[in-house]
Amino acid sequence: MPLVLRPLDGSTPSIDCSGITPDHLAGEAPAEVARRSVDAGAGRVALGDVLRVSGSAADGRVEFEGDFSRCWGVGAGMAAGWIVVRGGVGRGAAAGMRGGRLEVEGSAGDWLAAAMHGGTVHVRGDAGDDLAAALPGAAEGLTGGTVIVEGAAGCRTGSRMRRGVVAVGGACGAGAGLELRAGTIVVAGALGALPGCGMRRGSIVAVGPAPSPGPSFLPGATWRPAMLGLLLRHLAAEGFGGAGAMAAALQGPVRQWHGDVLAGGRGELLLAGRG
Repeated sequence: MPLVLRPLDGSTPSIDCSGITPDHLAGEAPAEVARRSVDAGAGRVALGDVLRVSGSAADGRVEFEGDFSRCWGVGAGMAAGWIVVRGGVGRGAAAGMRGGRLEVEGSAGDWLAAAMHGGTVHVRGDAGDDLAAALPGAAEGLTGGTVIVEGAAGCRTGSRMRRGVVAVGGACGAGAGLELRAGTIVVAGALGALPGCGMRRGSIVAVGPAPSPGPSFLPGATWRPAMLGLLLRHLAAEGFGGAGAMAAALQGPVRQWHGDVLAGGRGELLLAGRG
């Protein structure tokens, strides 16, 4: 039986959930978990004063039931285990995550999977700005793992990302792949302005509408890179709902652009349907 957390009165207060992960709680009884001190809007409180705690994390699973959109850091720093949220989460979910799996049935706030190192994040709804991006003042964003957002994402997705895969099923805001170091960003919906600005390496795959690359990108070949097949199989295995439609869209011509030449020109934009 998993450890289950529910709001006491139906509305979840603003609390820091970064320590509430299966690997941190595996040896604790529900009463011990309830006594844990967490940061809240008014200061430090016992977790059991704001959430109803039941079950056990001995099986490596924690479930959040309800709206946790005012809470921050759900799954942050997790190294192993499985977290399921039957609702939404606030900012910083899965930030610095090193392993395990976070599933969110609702939407997520800003900084989802920021500076994440490994594991899998799957959000059924939308995500805010700075998805899989570098934290303020940091040199690197996502350095490993897979992040899937079935809905839309905000600005600066994958900023300073170094490794891993980010897939967005809906539209993606401006600045995707800003200063991208390496890794792959896939956007099935409309891609916002200035994709790949300052990118050094890595790939941005635009399946839907995309702006024309800026003057610091040079045209390459029109082809279908072999990596696209591997990428789509990986996303399908991870349960990405848009994988089938993407596979169909990527059967046609894919136009490659090299850039950003102002940052070395070793990255690429792959634009589907641009013969």
